[in-house]
Amino acid sequence: MRPPTTLAALLRARPAVRRVAPSFARPSSSTPHQETFESFTERYVQFFQQAQDLFEVQRGLNNCFSHDLVPAPSVVEAALRAARRVDDYATAVRVFEGIREKVENKQQYQAYLDELKGVKEELGIETREELYSS
Repeated sequence: MRPPTTLAALLRARPAVRRVAPSFARPSSSTPHQETFESFTERYVQFFQQAQDLFEVQRGLNNCFSHDLVPAPSVVEAALRAARRVDDYATAVRVFEGIREKVENKQQYQAYLDELKGVKEELGIETREELYSS
């Protein structure tokens, strides 16, 4: 008969295997990369100019609006043009709804509407306020 084994005896009997995970991570600096507003604006203007389908446009809008800032009018214009290029009027209207939610007050929203008035007219986009005021 075999003598009873204890847990301590079993653990001592196992060979020591050292597992070392490969190091694929590169050393990072102590400060995280901060993207400037100008590079953020340029990145999203280029993204929307190159977007070829509704999924890309909506994905870009979700990513753009998830940041803690209000996109520049040039980004909004590029997004509006992209939404109309992929023939989705509803997404174009929702861009303005996103702006309305991101700004701090009605005056800022009105400033965006004034800035983008020509683009809105060119693309035939009406905001919810315009639809319900007539």
